[in-house]
Amino acid sequence: MFVTRFAPSPTGYLHLGHAFAAIRAYEAARGGRFLLRIEDLDGSRSRASFVEAIFEDLRWLGLSWEEPALRQSARLEVYSAAVDRLGHMGLLYPCFCTRAEIAVEIARAAEAPHGPDGPVYPGTCRQLSPVERALRLGSGSPYALRLDSARTASRIGAIDFEEGIDSSEYERVRVDPLRSGDVVLARKDAPASYHLAVVIDDAEQGVTLVTRGRDLLPSTHVQRVLQALLGLPAPKYAHHRLITDAEGRKLSKRDGSQSLRDLRRAGIAPRDIFAMLKRV
Repeated sequence: MFVTRFAPSPTGYLHLGHAFAAIRAYEAARGGRFLLRIEDLDGSRSRASFVEAIFEDLRWLGLSWEEPALRQSARLEVYSAAVDRLGHMGLLYPCFCTRAEIAVEIARAAEAPHGPDGPVYPGTCRQLSPVERALRLGSGSPYALRLDSARTASRIGAIDFEEGIDSSEYERVRVDPLRSGDVVLARKDAPASYHLAVVIDDAEQGVTLVTRGRDLLPSTHVQRVLQALLGLPAPKYAHHRLITDAEGRKLSKRDGSQSLRDLRRAGIAPRDIFAMLKRV
């Protein structure tokens, strides 16, 4: 038996891809505990109406979870404390680069390193002197706090995680702390990134198996590093296939993929959703 979770962001309505992820997590619990987490750190896009729609859609599918559902927006102080802890370890530095400046810097590099999400941040602000950093911070310039991946790698040594082949058989995957470069963990106006909030919440909720799409497998390397730094337990992982459209593209709220609510209004029943997900 496992403790699993489904953790949607309330920035739109759930679609078939969400349904597949929720069902996989629910079934993977195998009589254990299934949790629901609302990842609503994006205050500009999260909506209370979408939260209620998530509850409604999951109940319509026949899924139940332990109440209450955890909401990240209620845990900002916890995330800030973790950022402070990493800062005291000397592993964070402020980055004042805009996205445009980073793109220009990468374009200048003849052989810019690439991570799973594209070109890796070149570390421009990592080289700033303490005086320059203090001046920029004092001026009120917007900044992000990045994790110094090189220092982190030397601190944690060799680590790995257990990846599920079919949620019953697992293999060890070696973690590469440098794979994604110096990732952003917080911003001046945001207490935590997705990576940091996720590992803290998984530990708080006692999650023992994380099931999610294969597109998030690279994120596991970053999150496993943070678990090691913060002394948090490491769950097992099982990254499943993605549900795609007719052109092979991953379903997305941003691209207007048909929602579960639309399907329900069209007369589709939950059993039809389960059957549909087995075919695609």
